[in-house]
Amino acid sequence: MDQAQSNEAPTLLSLDAAALRERFVALGAKPFHAKIAREAVLQRGALDYAQMTSLPAALRDTLARELPILSGRETDRRQSRDATTKLLLAFPRGAGRDATVEVVHIPPKDPASRKGATLCVSTQVGCPVACPFCASGRNGLVRNLEAHEILEQFVRGRALGELGRSVVMGIGEPLLNYAHLSKALDVVHDEMGIGGRKITVSTVGFPERLRRIAPTKPRFQLAISLHTPFQEQRDVLVPAMKGVSIEDVLEAGDDWFEQTGREVTYEYVLLADENDSVEHAERLALRVAGRRCSVNLIPFNPVDESGYRRPTQFSVDRFHAVLAERGVVATVRWSRGMEGDAACGQLRVRSLPQRAN
Repeated sequence: MDQAQSNEAPTLLSLDAAALRERFVALGAKPFHAKIAREAVLQRGALDYAQMTSLPAALRDTLARELPILSGRETDRRQSRDATTKLLLAFPRGAGRDATVEVVHIPPKDPASRKGATLCVSTQVGCPVACPFCASGRNGLVRNLEAHEILEQFVRGRALGELGRSVVMGIGEPLLNYAHLSKALDVVHDEMGIGGRKITVSTVGFPERLRRIAPTKPRFQLAISLHTPFQEQRDVLVPAMKGVSIEDVLEAGDDWFEQTGREVTYEYVLLADENDSVEHAERLALRVAGRRCSVNLIPFNPVDESGYRRPTQFSVDRFHAVLAERGVVATVRWSRGMEGDAACGQLRVRSLPQRAN
């Protein structure tokens, strides 16, 4: 796949299948041993060669010394009352320092369900979009994640339990790191067996980038964060899109449907007394009327330093009702994992002590 940005030594996940076979042979293994190890990691979430008992014991010892599976370190783990688990992962950044991201594993509400968990994945260390109600962009962008670092999040998620779907809605703006994301998603789709209709990529909606990507028939569902139907307010709520008209974003969404056959979901974080009025709902309905799309309403999840507040249940229900009355397909998503800072908008880059060189 790729090697770490900081020129760290290769890992199992940073090598594609052909390069991995060559590496295994160089370490005295047979070519088919590489296939066994790769499948154990990608399909079963194995994080340790000791779990791969179908490999010779001596080879497992050699691999553990010479070829790490992962490049990141799990430095913290938090679990909410609803069993949502958030992992803090530290990836090499260079000069003895680490860059951190968070990944969230959300089990089905019904423990007996066979649908599998939802995994929320990050694409960048920090975020350049800097939405004022979101914790992820508080410190700006540190760097893009490499393809194998994105893939590692999926592997760690699978190690926590069977995955049913994944959402690329963690830290970062996916379209600004699309080259690495697409490489990772190819592996997720082809080798981990998570189909394109079970992968959703969330973006603030760069029209030109969407128009370049759509003809390639990407294997994922698209969600565009809109947050308001009024241009001046969107320039404030989504600073990276200042000067990009809402209508251009919506037209890019229309083009996406025409090219891919998949409807766009427009995400709308509801902020108390900011964008949750009847006027906002009516104008939003006019914006999306006649378009092949749906709206996902997300009541704001508290971020202390943001100054925004969560809307009341009444306000959420009223907003939803206005959309429904005007024929707009809309759902309300009350995020899980909120008390563990693992809900939508709460993920952020965490500081770690500097490592010795």
